[in-house]
Amino acid sequence: MAIIRGCNLPEDLYYYPEKHLWLKPLGGNLFRIGLTPIAGKLAGGKLNAVTIRSKNIGQEVQQGKSLATLESSKYVGPVPAPITGIVKSGNDRLAADPNLVISDPYGEGWVAEIEATKWDQEKATLLTGAEGLAEYEKKLEAAGISCG
Repeated sequence: MAIIRGCNLPEDLYYYPEKHLWLKPLGGNLFRIGLTPIAGKLAGGKLNAVTIRSKNIGQEVQQGKSLATLESSKYVGPVPAPITGIVKSGNDRLAADPNLVISDPYGEGWVAEIEATKWDQEKATLLTGAEGLAEYEKKLEAAGISCG
């Protein structure tokens, strides 16, 4: 695990830094998606709701299009899909405790699972590994964002 600007960002994940999302390969073309601690901090640190669009389950969602909705006292808006794919499931636990996204972002707080349909084309748009995290750190520094 790497700590960058006070934020826990594991090196083995893929990141969509524009919206502070992570992807974890689960095998085949299946990926788990969640929000980084940065997203939680930017949303105000306490969430009122994380809602998966039920109409998206079983449907293909394009990279950058809304997959879910995030609501806090400071922010209401979309959680975009970091890759194009078919939405397989949403995390039902978030209905009862949306703050799992913040308290356990890489564990119980994941948002959705998606089967990538354009992985070979889109993986180049994501950051991963030490080089990816160094690039993410530059973006955070330029924006003046930290978790500390």
